[in-house]
Amino acid sequence: MPVTWTKLETFTGTRTETSPNPDNLEETIDTTIDCRDIKVEFTDGTVTHTRMVNVCYDADGDYDDAETDIRIGQMAVGVENKIAVGVIS
Repeated sequence: MPVTWTKLETFTGTRTETSPNPDNLEETIDTTIDCRDIKVEFTDGTVTHTRMVNVCYDADGDYDDAETDIRIGQMAVGVENKIAVGVIS
């Protein structure tokens, strides 16, 4: 079965990470960081694999959603092969 994919976030150029507050472990701290990738879930119907995929930019340096989708599709072929040989299970 071919591998399908789903973007798990919308690319904005930043990502918020949550970590424990070292001064009060009952609280968390949110930190916004710059990023150049997007979280994507790949599945063949039985195996689900999540990974970060670098996004694409156009000639002006702006995020290119269509080219990023092409890149993710190319990554899906590799994930499909890795599932087939048992590297990803």
